[in-house]
Amino acid sequence: MGTKRITGFQLEQMLKNGLAALQTREDEINRLNVFPVSDGDTGTNMRLTLENGIRYAAAQLHVGVYLKRLSEGMLLGARGNSGVILSQFFKGFSVELSRCAQAGVGELRNALIRGYRTAYNAVVKPAEGTILTVTREGIEHIRGQITRSATVEQLLSMYIAEMKKSLALTPELLPVLKEAGVVDSGALGFVTITEGMLQYLYGDVRLPAPAAPPQTPKPVNLDLFNENSAFEDGYCMEFILQLMAAPRYNQRFRISRLIEDLKLYGNSIVAVQDGKRVKVHIHTLLPAKIITLAQEFGEFLTFKLENMQVQHNEHDKELKTTPRHKRLAVVAVVNGEGLRRLFGDLGCDVVIDGGATMNTSSQEFIDAFAQTDADAVVVLPNNPNVILAAEQAVKLYGADNITVLPSHSVAEGYFAIAMDVRNSDDIDFRIREMRGGLQNTLTLCETTARRDYAYHDISCQKGEEILLIDNKIVCVNADWKQAILDGMHTVADIGDRETCVIFRGADVSAADEEPLRQAIGERWPLLEVEFIDGGQRVYHWIIGLT
Repeated sequence: MGTKRITGFQLEQMLKNGLAALQTREDEINRLNVFPVSDGDTGTNMRLTLENGIRYAAAQLHVGVYLKRLSEGMLLGARGNSGVILSQFFKGFSVELSRCAQAGVGELRNALIRGYRTAYNAVVKPAEGTILTVTREGIEHIRGQITRSATVEQLLSMYIAEMKKSLALTPELLPVLKEAGVVDSGALGFVTITEGMLQYLYGDVRLPAPAAPPQTPKPVNLDLFNENSAFEDGYCMEFILQLMAAPRYNQRFRISRLIEDLKLYGNSIVAVQDGKRVKVHIHTLLPAKIITLAQEFGEFLTFKLENMQVQHNEHDKELKTTPRHKRLAVVAVVNGEGLRRLFGDLGCDVVIDGGATMNTSSQEFIDAFAQTDADAVVVLPNNPNVILAAEQAVKLYGADNITVLPSHSVAEGYFAIAMDVRNSDDIDFRIREMRGGLQNTLTLCETTARRDYAYHDISCQKGEEILLIDNKIVCVNADWKQAILDGMHTVADIGDRETCVIFRGADVSAADEEPLRQAIGERWPLLEVEFIDGGQRVYHWIIGLT
């Protein structure tokens, strides 16, 4: 006798089982990265995204209520393209089941359909042969076979079987997978999660490894604030507001209008609406004004108010005053201490450390937006794996003054900032100039191959030095310097390029800079070469040509 309907409690346990299954194959999925560069973290990104959703959602009997919280947590914690797509799938899943106290086979079938469609819509240029294809074909091939007499176990078994067929064919849709002899990593991750969910229903229960606990806040020294203290930083205020239907509440709530009203009383504002609930974060000197404003529309579900002056007085060097209002603020993602300092010195208002594999979450972007006080914000993701998370964060943040400039490398981000005309009050002009800076930049990256690789007429062996241009291998050599020079020779218009900025990675020596400078100078004497200590991982040298 199989399961006819599942509750929110059962769904939570199924997802935890799916997370445990994903954890056991995380390294394997990461290794499916078809490129010979050690930045394959699809399994890790999917695990962190699902982990954040499960942690965010409290156990609920009602399926729709549980999924709503799960989806919120996954959206905020989404990392990398794979994590964003996974979070969008569960967003569609949640929307479809929002009114279901329990979910039967018919509802689950419809949710799987809504899930893949939502994920497709989130990607500007959906690629077939990926997780998108597998989730779509998995349900579309069986949707007509699902009858009222079917069980949840039968539905998931059929779904997984079709997804595995589709997974096996992903190399036929993406030649780069076929050349490498692997299947799509994101698709395998999704199949693994679903298998874990089914295994729970069959009694094969696994416990996911515990997530790293959040750091315990350092106790605040209350003696550092007294009747003679200055009070300039105000309060950090956070709450979740339940919009109410009773006649005494204003029914004309608009999130955009609330944000405008909040600006009158504070800054560092985050206001996100999800159905009839609104999450707000604000720094303010007048909390009573905001409480009155909020209670015009509803009542508080949660509420937090902290005196920031008490916290900030603890260390004079860490005092934070209200940010000076700017016309245009810049948020950038980098990895490496040198790049953090560089982008800060160049005028970036918030520099996010993306880690070695650049897997910044949407929540980290939202936190960064909250730290800015500007008429407009520009985001430089500086990695193709970060762009989707940045774009999703903008949607969640709910502001229309944030522009994501799709920089694919720190070199593009560097030249985008270099083109900013800071003394201009014309925001659109400044953004156009920055966009032109990144679009006119050609990026070359040198590193050591971490695996054997072959695609078309390019092949390399593990340990050889490779040179990539715009993420495509163009040269392979035993010597790193020669690989760079050979790669630069392939640039058709290098004679027209004037500037060469080279970011040195953490794993190479500063002593290698001068020989490389001399070699470039001998071949292209008119090219102005500048070295910067980037400290980045993965790539030994990142070269920007303009």
